[in-house]
Amino acid sequence: MTKLGKRLPPLGCLIAFDAAFRHGSFTRAADELALSQASV
Repeated sequence: MTKLGKRLPPLGCLIAFDAAFRHGSFTRAADELALSQASV
């Protein structure tokens, strides 16, 4: 694994962050991703 790969967060975390940013809400992001609010 490259040095860059070791520093990147898991893809699922990036997807959740993106959804929360786009919606401006962890609740709406959780709904979109079919996850609980706490897991986002």
